[in-house]
Amino acid sequence: MGTNKFAAWVVAATVLLAGSAAVGSAAAAGSKDAPSVAQKLDNATCETCHDGKKGKLEMPTASGEKRAVQSVSPDKYQKSVHGKMECVACHKDIIDSTAPHRRVAAPKAECAQCHLDLWEAAKRDKKTAEKPRLGIVAENVAAYKNSFHARQNKDDPTKQNAVCSDCHNVHTFDVPPRGTAERKEWHLTVPDICGKCHEDHLEDWTGSVHGKEVKEKHNLKSAVCSDCHTTHDIVGSSSEKAKLSITASCGDCHKEAFKSYKASYHGQVNTLGYSYTAKCFDCHGSHAIQPSKDPASKLHPKNRLKTCQKCHSGKKDLPEATPGFLSFSPHGTSDNFEKYPEIWLTTKFMVALLIGVFIFFWAHSILWWYREYMDRKQGKTAPHIRTDDLPPEAATKHVRRFGPVWRLAHLLFAVSVMILVLTGMSAFYAETGWAKAVMGAFGSPKTAGLVHRVAAFTMLGIFFLHLIAVSRNILSNWKDFKFFGPDSFVPNWKDMYDMIGMFKWFVGKGPRPAIERWSYWEKFDYWAVFWGMAIIGGSGMMLAFPHIVAKYAPGWVFNVAMVVHGEEAFLAAVFLFTVHFFNNHFRPDKLPPPDVVMFTGTQSLQEFRHEHAAQYQRLVETGQLEKYLVDAPSRPFTLGSKILGLVLIAFGLSMLVMIAIGFFGGGGH
Repeated sequence: MGTNKFAAWVVAATVLLAGSAAVGSAAAAGSKDAPSVAQKLDNATCETCHDGKKGKLEMPTASGEKRAVQSVSPDKYQKSVHGKMECVACHKDIIDSTAPHRRVAAPKAECAQCHLDLWEAAKRDKKTAEKPRLGIVAENVAAYKNSFHARQNKDDPTKQNAVCSDCHNVHTFDVPPRGTAERKEWHLTVPDICGKCHEDHLEDWTGSVHGKEVKEKHNLKSAVCSDCHTTHDIVGSSSEKAKLSITASCGDCHKEAFKSYKASYHGQVNTLGYSYTAKCFDCHGSHAIQPSKDPASKLHPKNRLKTCQKCHSGKKDLPEATPGFLSFSPHGTSDNFEKYPEIWLTTKFMVALLIGVFIFFWAHSILWWYREYMDRKQGKTAPHIRTDDLPPEAATKHVRRFGPVWRLAHLLFAVSVMILVLTGMSAFYAETGWAKAVMGAFGSPKTAGLVHRVAAFTMLGIFFLHLIAVSRNILSNWKDFKFFGPDSFVPNWKDMYDMIGMFKWFVGKGPRPAIERWSYWEKFDYWAVFWGMAIIGGSGMMLAFPHIVAKYAPGWVFNVAMVVHGEEAFLAAVFLFTVHFFNNHFRPDKLPPPDVVMFTGTQSLQEFRHEHAAQYQRLVETGQLEKYLVDAPSRPFTLGSKILGLVLIAFGLSMLVMIAIGFFGGGGH
């Protein structure tokens, strides 16, 4: 009996234990695999673990190591731009609320694509006006995709240089609206964000004048990373686009300095869209900028020549900078006598010269046009030539005015001057669209500069050959040559009387004066070339060979040279294409243009008598007129001369229009 009872008790106990084990196993399995009855995936559930109050959270990585899990403050998240979104909207691979989470394969959330999709939806629903910020984000996404940050990382090709979340904390991101105090405060946090990757640059910037203004003085206006490098459209700093963009960014804050920079040749090339000349950061540095008085500054007097020599190194096409470079003022202006007296005085003189010349000769041209127009309107014509005392065939002859050498020299001189105006004014008015188009046609300012120099040496060469020819002519006729005679270009008293007489004729107070071989306005044109060669040519040579000039002269002479070179070139171009063109091609007596005497070398006897009555009378009285009579040029030659003349006139007038666009609109003066 006892034995049977004991056996029964053992069997029962075994069954009970087996059943308990089975139930325990099932329970254990259920806790691992079966879903929780109360399981939720809303933000409140996520916050119970990820609100930062439970201490540090970690999770294993694929390699078995542990990494920290980011904590999210519920208050900050709710205030962010994503505050109304559920966590699982981005964390799509999480499907339960257990720890650790059970994950499923799901597309990784991509900030850029999500925002683009939202913007497309807004456009479809015609709600873009209600969601303008989405449009800004879409523009930023497009800029980012073309930026340096979006490229593959060289060290790890599976990653990009930077993604949205590297700069924007997606859980707390809330950029304040532009123009608000909060936005300005947020702006100052940008360097710390960039510095997470660019540690060396952050260190340099922190010690710079910009960094000290931000970190020590809390200056809301001081430059941070995004002011120079932009925000989303960031490109490699060695690219031409970045160099131009950063230079322009400097001008956003330093407006006056940037204005004076753009007036220099360095700035003109930069404005044209080329980055090979000195830019702000080439002289001032980039991240570690210091005031020029600081011994660590690149522009401190002890360091300045070395800074110049980084570009003017003696290599390639830039000779080595010499000591005179030190006193050059790259930001010199004409409105500060105390700081830049040489520039101030030079500018005032040149402006006075321009105003004086233009007032006199434009008034002269307007009155002349009025007088000839009124004479035509009243039916007055030039008197016919008396041919009683001339051979019968003389009336059909032409008078030789210029020989072939004079005509060729004039043509080459005219072409070289027009090329100089085109290439020079393209730099002078670099902000205009036409200047950029011209430089694009040349290929670059370097090529245009080379063409400019070739044209300059051509012009100077013709001028000096002319001086040699004139000197030789004077020496060979020394005994008979009269410096103040009718055949001389030297101004004399008759020129003054002719000028007074012309103004009397303009206003109907006297007859038109009889002009000799050279009129007073032709003599002005002639001697103006001497002034132009000295001023334009001399200053141009100084600017073309600065390393030589700077060995013997202070750097401020380059500031003066730039002023006189530009202002005198402007004077010459506008004078040629207005006054000179009017005197020779657009007076009512000359219409229709062109007057081709400088191409054919001859004038009809009728025109010669009208234009140079005093010379005509003198030649008749001395019996020398027949010596100057020649056959009229052939029709093909005359036609070719007219075509050439019209081409040059059209070219000149086109440049006059371009200069006017630059002066009144695009570039100022």
